[in-house]
Amino acid sequence: MKKTLLALTTIALSPVAAHAQSSVTLYGIVTGNVTYANNVQTSATGAGGKPAGGGQVAQFDSGTSGPSSSRWGLKGAEDLGSGVRTLFTLENGFSVANGTMGQGGTLFGRQAWIGIAAPTYGTASIGRQSDAAVDYVSPLLYAWYFGNLAIHPADYDNLNFTHRINNSIKYSSDSFSGFRFGALYSLGGIAGNFTQNQYWSAGFSYTGANLAIAASIINARNPNNSLYGTNANASATGNNLGSAGSATSPASNPSISGFASARTQQTIAVASTWTIGSAILGVAWSNTQYGDLGATPSLNTRNYHGTASFNTVGASVRYQVTPFLRVGTSFDYTNGGNLNGSGGARYEQWNLGAGYSLSKATELYATAAYQHASGIDSWGREAVASIGYLSPSTTSNQVAVSAGIKHLF
Repeated sequence: MKKTLLALTTIALSPVAAHAQSSVTLYGIVTGNVTYANNVQTSATGAGGKPAGGGQVAQFDSGTSGPSSSRWGLKGAEDLGSGVRTLFTLENGFSVANGTMGQGGTLFGRQAWIGIAAPTYGTASIGRQSDAAVDYVSPLLYAWYFGNLAIHPADYDNLNFTHRINNSIKYSSDSFSGFRFGALYSLGGIAGNFTQNQYWSAGFSYTGANLAIAASIINARNPNNSLYGTNANASATGNNLGSAGSATSPASNPSISGFASARTQQTIAVASTWTIGSAILGVAWSNTQYGDLGATPSLNTRNYHGTASFNTVGASVRYQVTPFLRVGTSFDYTNGGNLNGSGGARYEQWNLGAGYSLSKATELYATAAYQHASGIDSWGREAVASIGYLSPSTTSNQVAVSAGIKHLF
């Protein structure tokens, strides 16, 4: 009997000992804002084939147009000895407006991964994660100042972390004199075709006293599924890049959604910042190529062939006026989608942003954007302006303004 009681006591106390060197942290962001747009579509094809609608709209969203969206997560770590640690992160996106889950209803849609970190050797992790473009280039960009209104058209280069990578294996180095690097590979999971739906990326960054620079490359095989189709509501056969719209619904991501039939997508991105006192000057460039169009015939309704290429160049100025107030402005120029002599589309966008900290955890913010479009979009139509995650305009111009509050916990 005594032996039995001793054994039961040992088993009961074992988890306590095992968790003595571990920790779990609950964290998150709760944010909401009101956004105004001067012109949005109600349908993609009205009289004469032109988009219909064009009215003004004001809407409440859960940070979709602000510097960051609402989320909550759990971070855990266990010390295994000699500085080696087990790490995990589970992160859920949600809407303050109605309590629904983000990322198409995916429970831990923002992140879900586990890994091991060792001093000098870095961190290896597996799960649903960010790619190298997000890890190294995105931190030097300006969404924190100008909000999600400032993303490149349809976030085609994923520098705003619109898309997460499923089934991935990632390595991230420690910092060596300010230099970091890493790579990610995602398994396609298609029997008999090892490369179908595969995804890989690599990148590096350097952060010095005043200068920071970063670069990345990503390559997606069958991007309609491997990059754009990773949420719970994604279609296995339909267009996950967006929609041409109809007589009863607006277009979605018209700058790229006509290229869903591509066999590959490759994106190269470079960004750099220079800090001068309280000011940060930034420049960035990205190039994306949708290659071998027509590889998925069912998505190639316009009978495209060849490669559609996008380039965006941008510059920004950010300034910390006081410890509590920050302001900034940026400009982006995108030229892309030239195919079969169409000339492609061009998007010019100005962004403004300001934030005022009420405390270390709470901030008021305001952002604004103006976009002008020209040329021919991915559906062979006259390009219309389309800012951030808003519905496209019916014309070549669109203005959007957003203001809200953000709290970190």
